[in-house]
Amino acid sequence: MSKPFDATLKHLVEAYPEDWLAHLGFTPRGPVRMVDADIATVSGAADKVLRIDDPQPWLLHLELQASRDPALPRRLLRCNVLLDERHDLPVHSVTILLRPEADSQTLTGTWKRELPHGRGGGEWRYDVVRLWKSPVEALLEGGIGTLPLAPLAAVEPARLPEVVRAMEARLGSAATAEAAEFWVSTYILMGLRYPKEFAKNLLQGVRAMKESTTYQAILEEGEAKGIERGLSQGLSQGLSQGLSQGRAEGVRRLIVLMGEPRLGAADAAVLAVLERCPLAELEAFALRLQQSESWAELLSA
Repeated sequence: MSKPFDATLKHLVEAYPEDWLAHLGFTPRGPVRMVDADIATVSGAADKVLRIDDPQPWLLHLELQASRDPALPRRLLRCNVLLDERHDLPVHSVTILLRPEADSQTLTGTWKRELPHGRGGGEWRYDVVRLWKSPVEALLEGGIGTLPLAPLAAVEPARLPEVVRAMEARLGSAATAEAAEFWVSTYILMGLRYPKEFAKNLLQGVRAMKESTTYQAILEEGEAKGIERGLSQGLSQGLSQGLSQGRAEGVRRLIVLMGEPRLGAADAAVLAVLERCPLAELEAFALRLQQSESWAELLSA
């Protein structure tokens, strides 16, 4: 099941592809658009794939990595080759390591295969971005689509209040709903590096944080209700069921909170459908929320 930061990062790439290209040092001369990353017939899907329609079009294959995977270079190569075959375009692969725990000695930027008899084999290159070594100034001054990554860059914890103030200044002209989305993203991504309470305290004074702080508060409230219900039943089965029901309630309220600025007010029919859905289906709705244009589209997918 996807983690919250997966959906957050993929949404940011989809909504602001030019900003991500700029952060990685690319200057497209033509339009940039998302393309289908599915290669399920062989190995699932790449994280995100951008098509850059330069005079000679090419694809950027982007993998966002939060945990260590010694086999990542081979996986990058496999996706690169399959995307090349599917789209008949050259592919450049980049992996962004989101925290030091994702690093590995195998991530050298080069994958080599040598044969003992000296014939054949080959070498393939890719890019590795270690986010915690990236200058925070580059993210603060870059596009807003990569701005929520700033607290994960090369910055001492003591400087984070300064970083947050700089982010707030950048987002000052954004619409309230858009700014709230960015702070939700920032809060979720900070969970990759910092304790939850630290992130809460750091962001509590930020404008437009009513929506963003509610994100985690809703989930916590739902889990708390579930634990209370399970304990009152006095059985481990009851506790498990109570936790599930509590999380479902939290996710249900999150969908409504995050969906209404984009999709309009959730009427009684929408609320009734959400009320009947189990936790797994609600989580699927939450992951599709940013790609839906109406409540009907979201709930019928």
